[in-house]
This record gives sequence, C-alpha cells and structure tokens, in this order.
Amino acid sequence: MKNKLAIRTEMKRYLRLLTVFTFITTITSCVQDDDFSVPTSLGNEENQNLQTLLENGTEVSMETVKAMYQEGEVIEQITSDIYIKGYVTSSDFTGNFYKEFFIQDAPENPSNALKVILNRVDSYNQFNPGREVYINLKGLYIGEERVGNGVTTIGGKTETDQYGTTVVALTENQIKTNLLRSQNTTTISPKAMTFSQISDDNIGMLISVDNVEFEDNLEGATYFDPIEDYDTKRTLQTCDGFGYATFPLETSSFANFKDDLLPTGNGLITAIVNKTFDGSTLVLTLNKTEDVNLNDERCSLLDPSDFTVIFEEDFQTAINNTNFDFEGWTNFNEEGNYKWREKTYSGNGYIEFSTYNSGSPVNIAWVVTPAFDMDAQDNEFLNFKTAQHHLDSPENTIELFVSTNYNGTDVLAATWEPISANFASQSDDWYDFVDSGLIDLSSYSGTLYVAFKVVGSGTDTTLDGAYQIDDLSIIASN
Repeated sequence: MKNKLAIRTEMKRYLRLLTVFTFITTITSCVQDDDFSVPTSLGNEENQNLQTLLENGTEVSMETVKAMYQEGEVIEQITSDIYIKGYVTSSDFTGNFYKEFFIQDAPENPSNALKVILNRVDSYNQFNPGREVYINLKGLYIGEERVGNGVTTIGGKTETDQYGTTVVALTENQIKTNLLRSQNTTTISPKAMTFSQISDDNIGMLISVDNVEFEDNLEGATYFDPIEDYDTKRTLQTCDGFGYATFPLETSSFANFKDDLLPTGNGLITAIVNKTFDGSTLVLTLNKTEDVNLNDERCSLLDPSDFTVIFEEDFQTAINNTNFDFEGWTNFNEEGNYKWREKTYSGNGYIEFSTYNSGSPVNIAWVVTPAFDMDAQDNEFLNFKTAQHHLDSPENTIELFVSTNYNGTDVLAATWEPISANFASQSDDWYDFVDSGLIDLSSYSGTLYVAFKVVGSGTDTTLDGAYQIDDLSIIASN
C-alpha cells in the first residue's frame, strides 16, 4: 500500500497534468481559424446590430469622415447616427500590421481609405481582406493615432499629452457594437500606380506597382535588417529612363517573413500605402510575401549616348511679366482673362500661370507646344520641370495632354489624351523645380502636340496658386 507521501506526489503530478490539459484545451478552443463567416456565438447579435444600423442610421462617405478632422483642431466624439461602409485591405495574419486595419471605399478604383485601430490581435480572422464592413461612427472619434502623422484614423476614445490629442484603440465592447461585418467578402482589385503617383490620398489603399525590383545593393539581404529594433525600410526601384524612381517598402520586426531573402528579379508588387511610425515618410507595407512577384529579368536603364535632342525650350529669352508668345506655341485661356506669363528670376527664364487677383471665379488656361513629326525618328521621350507656389488645394491642378488632331489654333476642338507625369505638388517647396521623369511618346505617330492645362480661381483663395514650367525637351534614339 502506498504511503501518504507517494499519494501526495501522484496527486500533484495528476493536478499538473490536468492543468496542462485544461490549458491546451482552452487555447485550442479559443484559436480563431480561417473560417471567415460570422461566428455562431455572436452572429445573431452582430447581424441584428447591422440591420438596426442600416434601418436607422445614415451612410456617409469616407471623404466626409476625413473632413471631420483637421490637424490642430479639437477631436470631438461623434454623436449622430451615421456610418460608413468599406472593404478591408490589410491583414495582420503575418504580423506586419498590429492592432489595426485599413478599409477603402470600393473594391476597385477607390477614392478614399481610412485606418481603424482596435484593441485586438489576429483581427484577420474577423476582418479579413475583402470583408465588407459597416462602421457605426456614433460614439467614436476621428483623428490621428500620433500627432502630425497625417493618417486619418477611427478610434474609440482620445487621450492628451504634451504633444496634443490623439485617438486610441476601440475596446472589445466597441468592436462588437461599432465594427459590423456583412456576410460579403469580395476580391480587392489593386489600384495600378507608379511610384510618382502615390500620395497621402492613397494611404490605406491596396495598390500594385509593375516593373519593380529591389535596389541593386540588396542582393542577399532579408526583408528585415537584424540591426534594427522595430521596422526596416528596403528601397524598391523602377527603371525611369536614364535613372531610377524609388520608393521604400517597410517591414515590421514582428512579421513572420522578416528573415526571408529579398527576391532579386523584376516584376509586380502589391501592398498597402502606409506611413512610417512618425508619419514623415510614405511607405508600402506587405500583407504577405505572395504579393511580391519579382521573377522577371531586372530592368535596364537607357543609355544617353543612344539618344539625341530633337526639341528643347529653356525659356531663357522670356521677357519678365509679359504674356507668353513664343513662336509656334499656343497660349489659350479657356475661362477667365488670365493667360500664361513669361517670367525671369535670378537669370532663369520660365513660364507661369497664376490666378491670383484675376477676379474670375474660374480660370482655365492652356499652353500648347509646337508640332512634332513623330514619324521622323523612333523612341521619343518627353521631359520637363515644374514648380509651384501658394498651392493650398489639390483642386488647383495642372495636367498634361497630347493630341494628334489639333489644328494649331482651336484648342477645344481637338481630342486631348491625358498623360501621367510627375508634377510639383503642395508638398514641394515653393519655386523648387521638380523633374517630370521621362515620358514615353513612342506609341504616337503623325503630328503630335503636347499641352499643359491649369485650373484655378481668382476669387477662391484656396485655388489661386501658381504653376511654373521650365526646360521642356523631347529626345529620340539616333
């Protein structure tokens, strides 16, 4: 017969085993799997909350929600019965996002996106990419998670320190009552963009960039640099004529792919537009490495020796503060009385269109180049520089167009095709000229004209900024 000490020893062993078994059973039962349907345990409640919201609330746009917060203003609790609908773009499945997710306003071609911060990890099980989500905004706050980071965020309450007031994560109760899923999960179509097109307006959107590769000196490197503490930025590049356009990809130290080697080829990358922790820099953030498809040969830069200049205008003969009237060019005011002007400053000539003090509610002005014979050579590329000053609104725009049926006089009768380029923007310093990059014109034949169009206002002070153009040239292969 066992003595009391042996019995006590076996009882302790049994209790330890029972405790371990109970712990494992509990963990196993609580682990969320990849079944993205509404869990039975809260499905009825969640569905009822959503139905009530749709019946009694008013849907507003993400643009409206963004306008509720302006940096430096008091962050106030939303008291009206309003909601937004969006589609989840990010996932914390790999650990590259933490207690947050982004939603955009449409599965494809979105115009706005927002960040949601919540006190929950592994939210991908509930708020999976593509999930249609309705957010009851009543009782929540719109602001920034960190002062000055420029990322419009939905939070559950606010807190204030010496730097200002920020929003903080939704509680579990708020998640249940305010973040309501529908049964719909749809495929998000990444918005195709170039590096130069990415801006703060795209934060939170799922985008794709083609013809991308990692910087030459990163061969053999991993996504995360072990000498870093939290995040690592790796430079992506695309061949852009004679040089590279670049953009950073940021990876968290908690990402489960942080030690994976960077691919060395060229191809397509799909990621979320995001910002660094301090909000100083736009970055791309991966959901998973399966969204990095760099299996093609690396791109090659153009050789300057293979090209000659077939047209160039540096505007050095400009006469300051006169209407622009260079031979062969068209200076046309579609609306308002102001036209493009010749300008000189510190010995440099350029042209400028400003609506300041024009007195016209709407000012639209075109400047059109002389004609180019696109059949006289091959592989034509356009390049120019732009600068700005006093821009206060993205509606104060400059656009680039080309036409093959312009008759040289009637601008509005021609068919103008918009062309993407890198323009000076509000984020650039006043009067600092920004390079457009090389713009490929080789697909056009016959007679081609290039035009710039600016829209502004002489009465709306947010739209009375100025754009400047300098050093326009077209090159072609020898």
